[in-house]
Amino acid sequence: MTDSIRILVADDHPVVRDGLVAILGTQPDFSVIGEAGTGVETVQRVIALRPDVLLLDLEMPNVDGVGVLKQLRQTDVPTRVVVFTAFDTDERILDAVQAGAQGYLLKGAPREELFNAVRVVHSGGSLLQPIVASKLLRQVSRDQVKEANADALTEREMEVLLLMAQGLQNKEIAAKLVISERTVKFHVSSILAKLGAGNRTEAVKIAAHRGIVDL
Repeated sequence: MTDSIRILVADDHPVVRDGLVAILGTQPDFSVIGEAGTGVETVQRVIALRPDVLLLDLEMPNVDGVGVLKQLRQTDVPTRVVVFTAFDTDERILDAVQAGAQGYLLKGAPREELFNAVRVVHSGGSLLQPIVASKLLRQVSRDQVKEANADALTEREMEVLLLMAQGLQNKEIAAKLVISERTVKFHVSSILAKLGAGNRTEAVKIAAHRGIVDL
């Protein structure tokens, strides 16, 4: 069938790949043109075969699914990507979508949802399972709150944060800024709350990710 949707299946488990190939093969408008078991192999196959749709797992050897997406974005291959994975954490979903995935389904989705996702993405649309969409929206909302709160850091809190990023403890920060250790603790608590962090390490990580501090 000349106008069939050409699909590449990428998953590190051979049994899963075999199952997907068999399921996709039941659709007259689908044609599975290749398989890949590692991230590096996936990028190579996509460039060589130029499939219409890549069905991609996130947990792949040597280069994970997000890494594959980022590498493909730097090529001129117009392949569209449906992530089909067991990973449902908010952060992994956001990473994949930001890296260029047009579809995101969790393993265990009914086969009709998988077929629909391939067709929708191939036609130029994007598709997220409702549970995935709600997680993505929650993560984006949380990130926006963190960004807004990061902007609200006071000048003194910024000074404390910069010293935290250098690995200094409260006593050392107090000495550097010539303030009491109790005042430092107050500022640290405020910084954690504004950045939505559970501890100092996470606060520094979030701040670095937002470009507030350089590590």
